[in-house]
Amino acid sequence: MKKKTISKKSHAAMPGLKGILDISRSGLGYVMVEGRANDIIVKKENLKNAMDGDTVEVYIIKQNPNAKRAEGIIAKVLQRGQNELVGTVQMNLNFAFVISDQKSFHKDIFINEKNSQGLQDGDRVIVRITDWKDGSKNPEGIVLEKLNNLRNNEIAMKEILLQYGFQLIFPKEVDDELAALSTEITEEDVQSRRDMRGIFTLTIDPYDAKDFDDAISIQSLPNGHLEVGVHIADVSHYVKAGSALDQEAYRRATSVYLPDRVLPMLPEKISNELCSLRPNEDKLTFSVIFEIDANANVKSHWIGRTIIHSDIRLTYEEAQERIEGLETTYSKEVVQLHQLSQQIRQRRFKDGAINFSSEEVRFKLDEQGVPIDVMVKESKECHQLIEEWMLLANRTIAAFVHEKKVNQQAVPFPYRIHDSPDMEKLKPFVTFAARFGYKFNVSSPQHIAASFNQMVTTSALHPEHSILHTLGIRTMAKAVYSTDNIGHYGLAFAYYCHFTSPIRRYPDVLVHRILQECLDNRIQPIKNMEEQCLHCSERERKAMEAEREGTKYKQVEWMRKFIGEEFEAVISGVAAFGMWAQTTAHKCEGFISMTDLMEFDDFEFSEEEYALIGRRSKLRFQMGKTIHVKVVAANLEKRQIDFALVMDGIAQQAPPKIKKTKKLKF
Repeated sequence: MKKKTISKKSHAAMPGLKGILDISRSGLGYVMVEGRANDIIVKKENLKNAMDGDTVEVYIIKQNPNAKRAEGIIAKVLQRGQNELVGTVQMNLNFAFVISDQKSFHKDIFINEKNSQGLQDGDRVIVRITDWKDGSKNPEGIVLEKLNNLRNNEIAMKEILLQYGFQLIFPKEVDDELAALSTEITEEDVQSRRDMRGIFTLTIDPYDAKDFDDAISIQSLPNGHLEVGVHIADVSHYVKAGSALDQEAYRRATSVYLPDRVLPMLPEKISNELCSLRPNEDKLTFSVIFEIDANANVKSHWIGRTIIHSDIRLTYEEAQERIEGLETTYSKEVVQLHQLSQQIRQRRFKDGAINFSSEEVRFKLDEQGVPIDVMVKESKECHQLIEEWMLLANRTIAAFVHEKKVNQQAVPFPYRIHDSPDMEKLKPFVTFAARFGYKFNVSSPQHIAASFNQMVTTSALHPEHSILHTLGIRTMAKAVYSTDNIGHYGLAFAYYCHFTSPIRRYPDVLVHRILQECLDNRIQPIKNMEEQCLHCSERERKAMEAEREGTKYKQVEWMRKFIGEEFEAVISGVAAFGMWAQTTAHKCEGFISMTDLMEFDDFEFSEEEYALIGRRSKLRFQMGKTIHVKVVAANLEKRQIDFALVMDGIAQQAPPKIKKTKKLKF
């Protein structure tokens, strides 16, 4: 039987599909189209002028019913994922080329005679593509910055940001607007707001934070209740819709947090000065103020613009000390906020919320940006205190806007939504968890959430805990922004949005603007709100990928000093070509190739069991199993750590001494 194919010549008659292009190191492209089970493969010669990360229109040119993937051709680039890259200059007589460091970019960038002045062969540079309409020709560009004097790890961080489409500098028009912003709080500003400056207010943030976008106030009321205010930086007061600042904030959509830096969504004058709720300064805010009884029941709430004056800035560690009993300034207020937040938290989990809190790797860096220590940051009561009050504010705002109508229609609004689990995706994980003794009740989404929480609690002191928690979250849907409110399954909220971080998230800026329109009863619906939601969700995913790559680079940089040393590790992933393991002490992940494992046995990959199984020995290497590994390589260019399995024949050696790291306070 002949394979069905579609001629390349006929693609123009077929409907084009919109998707995100992913280009591999080999040069093959894969277009991920929403709603299709499998991506569309695009050969190198059919990529035209498309780059990795671009949003493209693709036509299917070959559909083999026996193959998983259809083959396509790029019709046009709809939106660039990135247009700036790091590369090396190659000089010619009157012009130059920049050869990109990015393995997925397979074209040299032409720099004309005028723009190549001052360049030298071998210069490391950041280049911006300025013209590339014809895929058969080289793109043209200009050099933005020379990197010759920068450290390799500094260049690597810049390259990661550029790779995921985040530009390093703000455009000139943004700087011009910034310079014209008034820093003065006028009497008119004060008169139009609820004045909260006389009420005790504090911020609680990481020790190294500079952008304090939330504060909490607390005071006793005559009826015995407490008034708790959640105050959020009023970014929309300074960033007007349609301005250059606003357009750039939307394009970025989020701040990006790498181990050694923050690439802000908004310039530092706004994020770290004007809008940062620093202590002992009057600040303009948008607030939700709750009247709370002794059982943490919300009796009433007020929403509106305010002016505050923070009395003290606490780090998480300082807040935790007060929670644990340290008697010092404002201990009473912190303990009150903590006790209420714990009651709210318990009620939320009783209602079906999922425990998503996970371990976070942090680095202590030297002056050269090289890790000198690795810590695993855990969620403590101080973090939960802030989390619960922010969640309460977010859900209150979403519920308020949901009740509003414009022309008898729902107000277009960027809800934060999270779909319930897909049972087909969940089944393999449920089977896997059962191998460790954790049973799931899958009769309803609520029972699934309860089972997940029980697993997280029960496994807390066992080596498989981190893997089960991470893998379980991966099987669930991802939270996104959308105007179609289906609720937030993971938080067990019918209505939810992001209101509390407008300095670092663009959807929060949109929420502030729409909220004020609702309060004023002058709603002007944003027609392309769903498009903006999709954009913000996509930028959020890219920021998370960049943050993972930054963490991976620093982990490799850290493990280079331990070549030849042995560590306890937990198997974190398996594949037909080998397995990954994560060190217990530092949460650094490395790879053990199948070639190395063949020294001990021939192993078969069992996808259903998440395991490699020895054909002769029946030795089983399953995700979550504790093993011992030796560090054999740490490649910064590939951002990859290579491990070797530590075994004596087939019998596992006694556990080696694990190098302990100092604990660093945060």
